[in-house]
Amino acid sequence: MKSLMPPEAYIDESWFLREQKLLFGNIWQFIAPYSLLSKTNAFVRRRVSGIDIIVQNASGQIIAYENVCRHRLSPIQNEDQGVRAMVCPYHGWSYDENGFAKVIPFENECYRFSAEERMSLKLNTFHIYRFGSLIFINLSDNPINFYDQFDSNGVRELKDASDLFDSEILVTKFRLKCNWKLIYENLRDPLHPRFVHSSTIYRHVKFKAEVDETAAAEAKLFDASKSHSRDDFLADLRSFSGGGKNEPMPDLPSYQWHQYVERYGQDDWYLNWLMFPNLHIASGSAGYSFIIEHHIPISAAQTEMWVYYVTGKKKRKYPTSAAVLLAHIKGAETVLREDFDIMEKVQSAITANSPPQMTGDYEYQNMLIEKWYLSLMEGRHGF
Repeated sequence: MKSLMPPEAYIDESWFLREQKLLFGNIWQFIAPYSLLSKTNAFVRRRVSGIDIIVQNASGQIIAYENVCRHRLSPIQNEDQGVRAMVCPYHGWSYDENGFAKVIPFENECYRFSAEERMSLKLNTFHIYRFGSLIFINLSDNPINFYDQFDSNGVRELKDASDLFDSEILVTKFRLKCNWKLIYENLRDPLHPRFVHSSTIYRHVKFKAEVDETAAAEAKLFDASKSHSRDDFLADLRSFSGGGKNEPMPDLPSYQWHQYVERYGQDDWYLNWLMFPNLHIASGSAGYSFIIEHHIPISAAQTEMWVYYVTGKKKRKYPTSAAVLLAHIKGAETVLREDFDIMEKVQSAITANSPPQMTGDYEYQNMLIEKWYLSLMEGRHGF
């Protein structure tokens, strides 16, 4: 089937900016694991839709602020994550849990703000939703209900799994030279592992590329130009997220550390969840440990990818827990870099004159998502 996605969707900066406004400016997006924010004054700093954002534990509340001091527009937090009060390093302004300027050193001597000016000294704040051990953010002034975007049944297992995430977590970051949509389309493609990952993950997990005849027929019939109701528009969106047991792992290895952590489920299966548009969580250990991949669009041809490694909650502390997580980094990075290499090559090959992609029926979900996405980008439907 000929894809409707134009090459501009992957390479054009004006398209990217419109996408940031129409899609990412209106949806719930993953921002961080709760374990990074469990302590008072713990924070993470991320750039979402071009906005520098802090998510911080402020007196026990998880709050999202724009990371710009109201005085001279200095960043308040300068690290990617840490534990530090909301105090601007430039002139010492501090902010309370509601984003208001709390203490301004030498306020009366140097600033002499009027009462009206003083009350206006507030950081921009954003809506936050905690889903299990995962924190989501929405930049819209009037965000849609979280479960209008994510089907409650479809993501219930992921919430249950995330409730078992341990507090010890390792974090790493990559900068990919490719559009974020290439990453997501790749994650929806069960055929590529036998070619791209033939000597790594495919040796242990035999991903099957199968055609769901009903779903493929529905994807072909979906008419992006047809007038759909908002309820239909959101129903399609909800169908893009979900997962759970993906493929059996009959030769699952057993490690000593397994006995020290809580396991999600009891089945020897590869676990795999996608939450549209840019969160992927998987377990190649059948529920003993997890990788959390967060893809943040930076430009039309660049994506920042945050990766978190975590095991199930410890039943008791054990001395090799850090080594277990480091081993996960080593193994997962090998597989990730195989994907990075192929996606960056695809990105470099796309030009304004590239022919349309020819997708197969096994890619029915990517086909449906692209039609939904284009209806949004072309202004036929929206939030």
